[in-house]
Amino acid sequence: MLTRRLLQLFIGLAMYGISLAMFIRAGLGLDPWDVFHQGVAGRTGLSIGVVVIIVSFLVLLLWIPLRQWPGFGTLCNAVLVGVFADIGLALIPAFSHLGGQIGMLAGAVLLNGIASACYIGARFGPGARDGLMTGLARRTGWSVRVSRTLIEVVVLGVGWLLGGSVGVGTVVYALAIGPLVQLLLPRFMVPAVLPPDTAGLDAAEPVAVEPGARTF
Repeated sequence: MLTRRLLQLFIGLAMYGISLAMFIRAGLGLDPWDVFHQGVAGRTGLSIGVVVIIVSFLVLLLWIPLRQWPGFGTLCNAVLVGVFADIGLALIPAFSHLGGQIGMLAGAVLLNGIASACYIGARFGPGARDGLMTGLARRTGWSVRVSRTLIEVVVLGVGWLLGGSVGVGTVVYALAIGPLVQLLLPRFMVPAVLPPDTAGLDAAEPVAVEPGARTF
């Protein structure tokens, strides 16, 4: 079971980074956090993968007052998504015609949904940005939806002001990723290991996925 979980974690994070590169190459707009990452990358001259890694660890610092603790998957997430985003950008060409851009966007959304289900289903802890969202909700009493909306509106606005790409892809991602992950998650969810005296109970508890929620 541990081998499966580790493989699922690493494959999911690799696919997530590649899907980010596909969104960028599609050129039709990014999700809120990646609008921010792209804006920062454009202003600093750093690669977007490096920015993703730096922002991940800065966000983890915000976990401290929220009394959140990272898991193994959280730390892997903070590094590997950015690494594979840069690898994807080095390998995937940009498209100059609309048909190719639409196809790339559709592929990016699908791959991102599969990657999210793999990563969440491995049960190794939330990504830095998801932990910030849930930690803020727990400490303030706000709903997860309100916390997520507040955070993503802020990073989207700042990213747009910095020159990040906002477009139809931003809307498509917001509408499609939640239902897609809900559909795929049962296929990738690793059953929780329960003590022997609970063997008769269902080990796989339902997991609620906030529509459009990030997984890194």
